[in-house]
Amino acid sequence: MSPKYYAPKGGHPGQDQLLTDRAVFTDAYAVIPKGTMRDIVTSFLPFWEDTRLWVIARPLSGFAETFSQYIMEVSPGGGSDRPELDEGAEGVLFVVEGSASLTVDGKMHTLTEGGYAFLPPATDWTLHNTTDEMLRFHWIRKAYEPVEGLPYPEVIITNEQDVAPNVMPDTEGRWATTRFVEPTDLRHDMHVNIVTFEPGGVIPFLETHVMEHGLYVLEGK
Repeated sequence: MSPKYYAPKGGHPGQDQLLTDRAVFTDAYAVIPKGTMRDIVTSFLPFWEDTRLWVIARPLSGFAETFSQYIMEVSPGGGSDRPELDEGAEGVLFVVEGSASLTVDGKMHTLTEGGYAFLPPATDWTLHNTTDEMLRFHWIRKAYEPVEGLPYPEVIITNEQDVAPNVMPDTEGRWATTRFVEPTDLRHDMHVNIVTFEPGGVIPFLETHVMEHGLYVLEGK
C-alpha cells in the first residue's frame, strides 16, 4: 500500500472557528501554517487551464530565496501545454494526490502519488490531468546556475517508493533521507529530498549550508 501524502484542499473555516494558527516571519526564516491555505489565497498561472496553486515560497519575499515552491491543484481535464515560460528555469515535480500525465520531449509518463520528476532548463514538457480525480503536486522552480565545463543534468522521472532511503549511521533507522540526486553530481545546483524522522529521531547538531532551505513538514514537531 502506497503512503498517503498531505495536500491542502482549500475551502473556508466557519465564522465560529477561532484563529489558532500562528505564522512567524523573522529576518532569518518564515513559518507558514497549513491553515493559511484557503480558497481566498490561491493564485493562477498563465497557460494553465482549470488550475490553481498556493505559493509557499518565491524569490524576494524578504530573504535571499533563489527558488519558488508551489502546491498545484489541477482539476480533471486541466493542465498546460506551456507550463514553464522561463527557459533558464529548472524544476522538480512531486505528486501528493492523484495522477499526472507528464510528456517530456514527446514521451508520455504517468506520475502517481510519490511520483518525482526533475526537469532541467530548456526541457520541452507538458502536464495534464486526464483522470476524474483532482491532481495535486509540489512544483519547485529555480533559475539554473550553469558552470562552464559541466553539462545540464538529464531528466529524472521516478517514484520515491523506488528509491532506497539513506539511513544515517548510529540512529537505529530513526533518521533517513531519500535522495533523488547524488550530492556528488555537481551538475545539480538544487536538491529536493524526503527526510524521515521516526519517534526519537533528532539532528543533534546545528547545520550550515551554502543554499537556502525550504521545509514542508507533514507531521510531528
